[in-house]
Amino acid sequence: MSRSFTVPKSSRRWLSLEMLLLGAIAIAVLLRIIYLGSREFWYDEVLSLILASGHGVDYQAPGAQPVNLRDYSALLIPRAGDVVGTIKDVYKGILGDVHPPLSYFSLYFWLQLFGNSEAALRGLGALLSVGAIGGAYGLGRFVMGHRGGLIFAALLGTNPFYLFHSLNARMYGPLILWTILSTWAMLHLVDTKGATESVRASEWEIEPDATPSSHHPRNRSSILWSAILIVSVAAGLLTQYLFVYWVMTLGIFVLIFDRRRWWQHGLRLGTGVLLWMPWFVWGTRKQGRLGEVGNQFSKGNHFADVTQTLSSHLLLGDWVGDVVKTPAEATLAIVAGCLIILLLAGCTFSLWGQGKRRTLFMALSLGILPLCIAFAVDILAGKYTIGFGGGRALIFVLPGCLLLIALWLERAAGRWRGVAVAGLLLLYLGISIGDFSTRNRSMFHQIADLIQQEPTTPTLIVMNSRAWGHILRLAYYLPPTAPVQLLAQHPADLAPALEKVLTSGQAAQYPRILWLESARPVNKAPKTEAEKQQIQQEIQRVLQSRYQLAQSQQLSGTTILDEFAVNLYKNRNL
Repeated sequence: MSRSFTVPKSSRRWLSLEMLLLGAIAIAVLLRIIYLGSREFWYDEVLSLILASGHGVDYQAPGAQPVNLRDYSALLIPRAGDVVGTIKDVYKGILGDVHPPLSYFSLYFWLQLFGNSEAALRGLGALLSVGAIGGAYGLGRFVMGHRGGLIFAALLGTNPFYLFHSLNARMYGPLILWTILSTWAMLHLVDTKGATESVRASEWEIEPDATPSSHHPRNRSSILWSAILIVSVAAGLLTQYLFVYWVMTLGIFVLIFDRRRWWQHGLRLGTGVLLWMPWFVWGTRKQGRLGEVGNQFSKGNHFADVTQTLSSHLLLGDWVGDVVKTPAEATLAIVAGCLIILLLAGCTFSLWGQGKRRTLFMALSLGILPLCIAFAVDILAGKYTIGFGGGRALIFVLPGCLLLIALWLERAAGRWRGVAVAGLLLLYLGISIGDFSTRNRSMFHQIADLIQQEPTTPTLIVMNSRAWGHILRLAYYLPPTAPVQLLAQHPADLAPALEKVLTSGQAAQYPRILWLESARPVNKAPKTEAEKQQIQQEIQRVLQSRYQLAQSQQLSGTTILDEFAVNLYKNRNL
């Protein structure tokens, strides 16, 4: 007589939650594929392209006379052939930047294989982000077991801020991978069996599938984890300078949780730092623009920096770039950041009340501690690095904060676990999909469409910006075969330069003039609205002496750097 097998109700609940988490992780990977080439290059991405292509040393800003736009288009095509010479030029180009070399050198080799399209350039970061999601599962499983690993991986994969930086060809997204790998390796190497005389191994609250004997640093796997720690520390430092805060965090973590073996962990961390030292000695001192980091977008408010950073990291993602355009709107980001602080505080008190104190201290050390270090350094140095670029420079605090939330969901949420996990994942997915679906970036495609209305007609583009992020994006998206010349000057210099060109007899060469007015010229922008209007009137005066306005439109993208007023003028005499 056969008996039917019935899955217990608790197991059915677990299976449904596991399927939800696996589905969320699959969607996170799918979104990275779908949105890989959905947007034009962001301002800084085109800088990554020219530096990784080896042409950074060849770039020269436009002068007072028009130049062929196709000359700049050629700078965005990766060099082929002379590998050694190109790598030297990549290195020379990096010296004019404010970031370490690993991201650019990695992109150089990647471009040789896949070309310079949006999807190709972003493919490396997207691939590394998939690896980071896998690493998040491994780290979470080590700390909280299989289900906890899935929760942590799903939260990281769907997080709006990380999704944006996974699809941004810059150095910030890869920092998540190096942060997770170094954390995972350090936890394997920390001696939880004999950390201190007053701490028992059981206080780590490791799940049954990750017993202390499986990660004791004296077994043979310690060689592998030591190598992973050393490589990830060196890679992080060679990717972004503020990763040094994370290395400091790991050092403090050792002193808290395994100070008896501090010298062994210190040797490993020191080896990673030594691998970074050649660049620090020979490269960093030549990067004269390093002092710009942290003051370039200073708002003069450390509390606002912290709250806006937390709101972008854990809730709003890249939407913060739209929210903080005015002081009134910035208040919304600050309020969102305060709510995030309350959420983290609530998770902390709940876990403390549940007696999960050691894992709680571990999560706080990995998430809140580096933020506190950066906050203290900012105050002492008078800088504002925390809020730089919406908090992207401190993206390495994101995994620790998400680990704290995942720890609460797994250990303290109880019967509300499924509802809380589903709600948070739906919120993250909604914000992420809404970001990429409703905030398009196609300004330069629209400019190209204007040019293509008369593809053989010579056109002069005049632009109130000499920023290479504007010039190179224009060169990338406009058809290289079109007869287009560019006159790019700082706002106050544009009208005199244009008048000189037109009065010298060159007006007959240009049946069309396309005036691009950037909302943020980057350098030497008008300080007042009155000054801006005066400059506009001067340019209009010069143009209207020979040309008639034919078409006007406003273009926008995801940041103020994407906003342009486009005015198409046609020569009255042609």
